[in-house]
Amino acid sequence: MEDIEELGNKIREELPHLSLSFDEPMSKHTTFKIGGKADLYAVPTEDELARILKLVRGRGIPVMVIGNGSNILVGDGGVRGLIIEIGSNMNSVHIDEKSGTVTAQAGALLTRVANAVAEAGLTGMEFASGIPGSVGGAVVMNAGAYGGEMKDIIVGVRALTSDGEPTTLSADELELGYRKSSIAARHCIVTEATFSLEKKPKSEIYAKMDELKKKRVEKQPLEFPSAGSTFKRPEGHFAGKLIMDAGLSGYAVGGAMVSKKHCGFVINTGTATASDVKKLMDDVENIVYEKFGVRLEPEVRIIGEDLCD
Repeated sequence: MEDIEELGNKIREELPHLSLSFDEPMSKHTTFKIGGKADLYAVPTEDELARILKLVRGRGIPVMVIGNGSNILVGDGGVRGLIIEIGSNMNSVHIDEKSGTVTAQAGALLTRVANAVAEAGLTGMEFASGIPGSVGGAVVMNAGAYGGEMKDIIVGVRALTSDGEPTTLSADELELGYRKSSIAARHCIVTEATFSLEKKPKSEIYAKMDELKKKRVEKQPLEFPSAGSTFKRPEGHFAGKLIMDAGLSGYAVGGAMVSKKHCGFVINTGTATASDVKKLMDDVENIVYEKFGVRLEPEVRIIGEDLCD
């Protein structure tokens, strides 16, 4: 594998305006506020992203793409290779109020897009108004809440292949299902998504968003760092209820704890390490399986050699 410093210097030489750093603390880039350092960390524009992918091709350097860091747990030992954040340098939003078409770059935050379309009098994204992720991440995992999902409104995406070549995928080609899509299997990176929405009085849209916000504040531990729902919903069950019924409300490992407010959330009470969270998740999975015969699967994406070995 080529030396990471050598690669970083080559990228800097080719892309002098790129936001690029060595040994970047991942705790700054995850909603868990946890994680060791990434060897190399880039926040590119779309053009820079295509150039980076061409530069790293064939060099043997691991490359990982993240969005807002709202659904990942990064190991305390950090991440080897290059992390690419699709974020603040890819966040434009265009709304065609007449047709109800919305085009957003992958780094745009869902909350911002949902508020923008609400102000334009377009309905369909109310469910996303409290999801702390980015458009790209939401498409990749078909994010959803309160009965709505990305698959309900998406028309298609623009993307780059792992070689940095542009491509497009229709809604059907995305194969969106429960917390999954075909993006990873296609080895693509979403750069832009297009949605189709409908007109509705703004007062009704904002009323719905206020209703959902109230539910989130009442039922979710928003006052603590977390990655949202920690486990996927098992068929025929609810993860939070299984965890609660297993007597695990408030169960803690170090600074990580099963939220007493909503057992589907694992929270960082302030001092949690990634190892604390991973141990707690493993314990919860094992205890729930022993008690109910249901195997919980993480919804949180776990990255870093020390957690994935």
